[in-house]
Amino acid sequence: MEKMERRYGLPTAIATCVGVVIGSGIFFKTEAVLKVTQGNVVTGITSLAIMGVMLFFCSYAFSLLAQKYEKVNGLVDYAEMTVGPKYAYYVGCFLTFIYTPAVTGCLAWVTSMYLCELLGFENPAAGPECLAIAGLIIAVEAYVNALAPKLSGKLQVSGTVIKLIPLSLMAVVGIIAGLGNGQLAENLTRQAAPGASPVADLTAATVSIAFVFEGWILSTSINSELRDAKKNMPKALIISAVFIVAIYIAYFLGICGSIPVDDLMASSSTAAFIRTFGSFFGRILNVFIFISCLCTTHGLMIANARNIYSIAVRGQGPHRKVFAHVDPATKMPINSTLFGTMISMVWLVYFFGANVLGNWFGVFAFDSSELPIVNLYAFYIPIFIRMYKDKSLSTFNRIVAPTMSLLSCIFLIACAVYTHGIVKYRQAAASGSFSCPVLFYLIVFAAVMVYCSFFYKKEK
Repeated sequence: MEKMERRYGLPTAIATCVGVVIGSGIFFKTEAVLKVTQGNVVTGITSLAIMGVMLFFCSYAFSLLAQKYEKVNGLVDYAEMTVGPKYAYYVGCFLTFIYTPAVTGCLAWVTSMYLCELLGFENPAAGPECLAIAGLIIAVEAYVNALAPKLSGKLQVSGTVIKLIPLSLMAVVGIIAGLGNGQLAENLTRQAAPGASPVADLTAATVSIAFVFEGWILSTSINSELRDAKKNMPKALIISAVFIVAIYIAYFLGICGSIPVDDLMASSSTAAFIRTFGSFFGRILNVFIFISCLCTTHGLMIANARNIYSIAVRGQGPHRKVFAHVDPATKMPINSTLFGTMISMVWLVYFFGANVLGNWFGVFAFDSSELPIVNLYAFYIPIFIRMYKDKSLSTFNRIVAPTMSLLSCIFLIACAVYTHGIVKYRQAAASGSFSCPVLFYLIVFAAVMVYCSFFYKKEK
C-alpha cells in the first residue's frame, strides 16, 4: 500500500476542523434562519444551541474512536473498525459521490457570490458569471491541494485566523452597540409573525443551521497525514467543537444587535456589516468574508482530494489501482484529487440549477446543502450503536456519550423529514401540485449506493 506522509500537527488539525466548519455558512444562513423562524431571534439562537450540543456529543464520541483507530480516512476507519469493512465501503462511497462534493459545490457558489458582489455584478447570486467563477474556484483549490499539500496545510491555518476576524469584530462590536442603543433587546423580544408554528419554525431552523456546523468530521480525512494521530485528533475535535459553538452564538447576537431583524431578512449580512462599520470598513470586512468562504471551500477540497483514495487503498471501488496511486513527487493521490474535482463540479451545477435558479430539475430539485448533511448523521447511527459493546470504555463513554449522540442524530433526521418532506408536501398539495424533496433525494442516494455495490469486492 502506498502511504502518505505524516506532515501535519495539532494546529493544522484544529485549523482544518474549525476552518471547514466556520466560514460561509454562518454568513449566509443567519438571515435564512431568521426567515424560517419568521424573525424570532430566540428561536434562531435555540436552534444554534441545539446543533451546538449535537456537535459536541458527536465530536466527543468520535474523539473516543480517534484514540483507538487510525488508518487512512478517519470516518471510514471508524466505520470499518466498529461496524465492518462493507459498511465502511458504503460510508466512503457516500462521502465520495454525494456528501463532500455536494457541500463543496454549494460553498463554491457562496464564495463566488461574495466575490461577484464585491466586483459589482448586477446579479451576483444567479448570474452566469457566478457559476463560472465557482467552477474556477473548485479547480484552483484542487490544484493547490494536489501539487502543494504542505502549502495547502499552511493556508488552512492562516485562513482560519483570517476568517475569525469578521466574526469576532461583529460579535464584540455588535453586542456592545446593540446593548447601548437597545437594538439587541428589541430584536430578542420581537415576536414571530401571527400564525407562526413554534415547532415547525424550530425544526426548519435546526435543519438549516446544520449546514453552519457541518464539516468537522472531514478534518479526520487527514488522519493518515497527522503526526501522533491517536492523541492529536481527539484534542482537535473537542477543542474545535467548544470554540465553534461559542463564536457562533456570539456572532449571532452581535449581528442581531447591529440591525433590525426585518432589515436583515430583507438584505444580507453585508448590510449589517456596512451599517455597523461604515461603507468603507464594511466592504473591507466583506473581503475577509470572501477569504473566509474561500478557505472553507479549501478545507472541503482537502477532504475531496482523499475520498476515493480512502476506498481504493482498501482494494475497493472502481479503478482501485488508479485511485490508490500516490504521486511520488508530491506524496498526494493526484488521480483521487481529479476525480473529487469532477464530482464537485457536477454537484455545483446541480445546486445552481435546483436551489439558486430552482427550475432545472423539476421534482428532483432538493436542497443539496442540507439533506446530504442529515444523511451523514444517519450513517453515524450504527457506529454509535456499536460503541455500546466496547467494554474497554468507561460507563460514561460507553453508554452516555453514544446515547446522547444517537438522540442527536435521530432528532436531526426527524427535523429533516418534517421540513423537507411533510411540510413541502402539504404546501404543494394546497396548490394542487406535488413536492417531496426528501423522497427524491433518497431516490438519488439509493441509485448511487446501488451503483457502488457493483464495485464492492467481498473479503476473502
